[in-house]
Amino acid sequence: MTQGKPAWIRSVYRPQAAAEVRALMARQSLHTVCDEANCPNLGACYGRQTATFMILGNLCTRDCRFCNVAHGAPAPPDPEEPRRLAETARTLRLRHVVVTSVTRDDLADGGASQFAATVCALRAADPDMTVELLVPDFGGRTRDLDIVLAAQPDVLNHNLETVRDMYAAVRPGADYARSLALLAHAKRRRPGVRTKSGLMVGLGETERQMAGAMDDLRAVGCDILTVGQYLRPSDRHLAVRTYVSPAQFERYRLMAEGKGFGHVVSGPLVRSSYRAEEALRGWEASP
Repeated sequence: MTQGKPAWIRSVYRPQAAAEVRALMARQSLHTVCDEANCPNLGACYGRQTATFMILGNLCTRDCRFCNVAHGAPAPPDPEEPRRLAETARTLRLRHVVVTSVTRDDLADGGASQFAATVCALRAADPDMTVELLVPDFGGRTRDLDIVLAAQPDVLNHNLETVRDMYAAVRPGADYARSLALLAHAKRRRPGVRTKSGLMVGLGETERQMAGAMDDLRAVGCDILTVGQYLRPSDRHLAVRTYVSPAQFERYRLMAEGKGFGHVVSGPLVRSSYRAEEALRGWEASP
């Protein structure tokens, strides 16, 4: 049974800064996962003049039971989107840019070429930017992932999201082994890329199951791990089974570090792209 939100689930909101970033995105006809996924960190990120860009529209061809992004039939890719995104990143003076997308099972390459074009546009706008891509699973097609990897992102992120035993209930359109295979292929194809993944907690998973997911991620060479609390976006989404305590998040951090992850961020409001630059720098500073 779900209890009320505990005191440690708090987020910061700066209305003026949020309005400024929203206005900029609207002028450039861009989407952010911050808004579309109703992220609890939106106010904090927009307040620091940063955001996670979401390419390929705001309608997803999948309908995961935890995600607030709208499901529907998306429009064709916009060839000018990468240029506008790069201009916006430069306007915001971002040093580290995180780009994700809706899942586009309707496209022959799953949107891989749009990811690659976006990386190229960002490199042209500022060669010193680091670029992190949070990609879908491309239906398991390694040829599509290779298109993304050829653009040479600094970080290749793909979220496992939940433990193996809960995949059918939480991610009915995805596959646990397929997600692990994507991360494994990324390391084989481009050993120098930093790989990253995220896990949600609070859906009824056990600590033993979480340890198993961490082991599976380390087995495919995953470098960076984030662990955060699942928060229910609406009544039609999966219910929160429990609010995990800060002490348990610290336990998960120590557990993951003990398994060999180069950098771990674990906490109630942690999300895969939240403070992503700090996670990358933390990994670079690790022994």
